[in-house]
Amino acid sequence: MTTLLPIRHRIAGVAVLAAAAVVLAGCAGDSTTGSDSDDVAATATSLTDFGTLADLETAAKAEGALNVIALPHDWANYGAIIEAFKAKYPEITVNEASPDISSAEEIQAAQTNAGLDTAPDVFDIGLTVALQNTDQFAPYQVATWGDIPDALKESTGLFVGDYGGYMSIGYDSSKYAEPADLDALLGSDYKAAVAINGDPTQAGAAFAAVGLATVQSGGTLDDFTPGIDFFSELNKAGNMLKVDVTSATVASGETPVVFDWDYLNAAHVADNADWKIRILPGTGYAAYYNQAINVDAPHPAAARLWQEFLYSDEAQNLWLQGGARPARMEAMIDAGTIDADAAALLPEAPETVVVPTEAQSTDAGTLLGEKWAAAVQ
Repeated sequence: MTTLLPIRHRIAGVAVLAAAAVVLAGCAGDSTTGSDSDDVAATATSLTDFGTLADLETAAKAEGALNVIALPHDWANYGAIIEAFKAKYPEITVNEASPDISSAEEIQAAQTNAGLDTAPDVFDIGLTVALQNTDQFAPYQVATWGDIPDALKESTGLFVGDYGGYMSIGYDSSKYAEPADLDALLGSDYKAAVAINGDPTQAGAAFAAVGLATVQSGGTLDDFTPGIDFFSELNKAGNMLKVDVTSATVASGETPVVFDWDYLNAAHVADNADWKIRILPGTGYAAYYNQAINVDAPHPAAARLWQEFLYSDEAQNLWLQGGARPARMEAMIDAGTIDADAAALLPEAPETVVVPTEAQSTDAGTLLGEKWAAAVQ
């Protein structure tokens, strides 16, 4: 069992975490095909299959490119992480596509571009969508696999939790009072002001917003109905904004009150000095986003090198510097490799925290697919 913070909190449930066809733009760099090294890369399940990290680096540099998707630079410090990878491996061109799409749209992009060198090599994905699409992933266990808590990884490495946080409410404090509790958002003071980050049937952050509303309404993660009912009521009150949240919508004031991960809400302070973050008292909702490799990755060695980098001390500390909690945090604390200053800046967590199990996530995804659209129409 693991917590999201270096101090231990009481956890009410733990598991791996939990999102329009999209055609990727033409990408620079050529993939190599048909060689023995390609066959090894496409089927490698760990560094052992390559020999050493240096051998993997050589294979990835020979491919010369990495296709990533759905990675906004202001999301959990991804901009710094991508730049650090580029600096470490200048021989590899990083092609970035569709930064603001959902987890579900990532899978659609891979399917639309299957067999093309424009397909994504890797995914950053919520649990619900990951569980629905395991055939799309290639298993891979990074060198630091032993540091990743079992609760955060699919046993063969099909998808692995990497960074996480708590669902929170961000708000423009110059215009709105801090919500005392969930029901405060139903009041007239929040008319046409409250947004969630995407569609909960597709996007992990929006899914988690419904999960938080569920447990804050006295429900459990076995049944997301109370959360759906809350957002239905919010919509009927005229308080719900059906606008996808981005840094631009927060900066412009278009989305002045936002359900989102604490590390994403914290990033908006750079655009709005009056932006505040509220983690509601009582039961909190936590989650990790997962990394996965496209089974049809056009650059299979680069995809695996990217995974190795993301679970290295360097990248794990970059997640932390972005306000997210890295999967290897406790192991790095024990090893003395954690960025202690960044860890000290993390907000206080709820005393009780829930995380959906795989079964709960799957059931909630099914329920949302059946009920969400009608609830907020």
